Amino acid sequence: MKKLVALLLVVLYSAYAFPCSTFLLSKNGHHVFGRNYDWVSGNGMVMVNARGVAKTSFMPAGGKGISWVSCYGSVTFNQFGKEFPHGGMNEKGLVIELMWLSETRYPEPDERSGVNVLQWVQYQLDNCATVEEVIATDKTIRINKEAGAPLHFLVADAAGNAAAIEFIKGRMVVQRGNDLKYPVLTNTIYKVALQQIDGSKKARGYKDNSVERFATACRMVEHYRMNTIKEQPVDYAFSILNNVSQGSYTKWSIVYDITNRQIHFVSADMQQRRHISLRDFDFACNTTPIAFALSDRRSGDVSKYFTTLTVEQNKKLIEQSFDESAGHINIQRAARHAAAQYFQQVTCESGEGRKPQSSTQ
Repeated sequence: MKKLVALLLVVLYSAYAFPCSTFLLSKNGHHVFGRNYDWVSGNGMVMVNARGVAKTSFMPAGGKGISWVSCYGSVTFNQFGKEFPHGGMNEKGLVIELMWLSETRYPEPDERSGVNVLQWVQYQLDNCATVEEVIATDKTIRINKEAGAPLHFLVADAAGNAAAIEFIKGRMVVQRGNDLKYPVLTNTIYKVALQQIDGSKKARGYKDNSVERFATACRMVEHYRMNTIKEQPVDYAFSILNNVSQGSYTKWSIVYDITNRQIHFVSADMQQRRHISLRDFDFACNTTPIAFALSDRRSGDVSKYFTTLTVEQNKKLIEQSFDESAGHINIQRAARHAAAQYFQQVTCESGEGRKPQSSTQ
C-alpha cells in the first residue's frame, strides 16, 4: 500500500502546470494571506485536523520515514484526501500554500527522514508555529524526490513574517526578510520573477503569465502597504485575487485572516463568500474528524455545517477529483483506495505533541 500511495503522489502533479498565485498583506499589525488555486477540477473539502494525533510518514517500502504527534490543530483545503493538503492555517496562525515550479529539484536521499510533498505541508502545520520553525525542519526532514511534485511554497506566520521556500538543485532556498522584497509568489523562481518586473509594476507587457501575475500582485501589495486603503484587508485581498484570476481555471480563492484566525473562501461554482473561525473548532484529538465540502451551497459562516468525515466520503473525494482531472492524471484504483484509507491509520495520543522520531519502514 505504501508503494501505491507513493505512486499516487508522484503522478498527482505529472500533468500540465496550471498557474496559482499567493501573497501576504501586512499593515498596522494585521496580516492577511491570499491564494488562488488554478486547476481543471474544483472538487475539494475543507478539513479540520486535530492536535495530539500520532502519524507516520508515507514512504516507499524500505525508506526512512518519520513519526510524530501533531502539536497544533489546523484547517486545510484538500483535494486528494485527508492528510494530503494543498494548504491551510493552524491554530497558531501559521499559513502555508503550494504552487507549481517546474525548476524544482528535491534533494537526493540522505540521512534525513523523508515525506511526500503534500504530507510535508501537513507536517509543517502539525509541528510549527513560525516561519523560522518551518525552515529549521530542513535539518531533519526532506521531501522525497521520488514522491514529490515540483512545487514551491509561500509561508507566513502570526507575527507577519513571510518566506518563499523553494528547492533548487537539491537544496532548500529561502527568501525572507530583506530578500523578500514583496511577499508574493506565483510559478516562477522568486529571484527570477523579481528581476523581470520593472519598477513601475505594470500589470501588462510580460510574455510570461506567471511574471505578469507576480507583477500585478506586487503592485497591489505595495499599494496597500504605502497608501490609505478604504477597503477592509480581506476585501482588498479578494480584489488582488480577482486581478490575477485565470478565468475558469481559478477554482478556489482563499483569504486567511491570520490575525483574527479566520478563513474566507469562494469557489468557481459558489461565488458567495463563506467563512469560518478557527476558534469555533475543537482540535482535541479525541474528536471525530469533520469536513465541509466546497460544493456545499451554503454561504456566510459555515462552521456549524462541518460534518463527520468517513472513509467512504474521503474515498469519494479522491475518486471524483481524479475523475474530473482525467486527461491530466492517470491513477490506478488501488492507489486511490490506499490514499482514502490512510487517515484511519492516525491515532489519538494523550498529552501534548511530542518531538518527531525517525522510523525505518
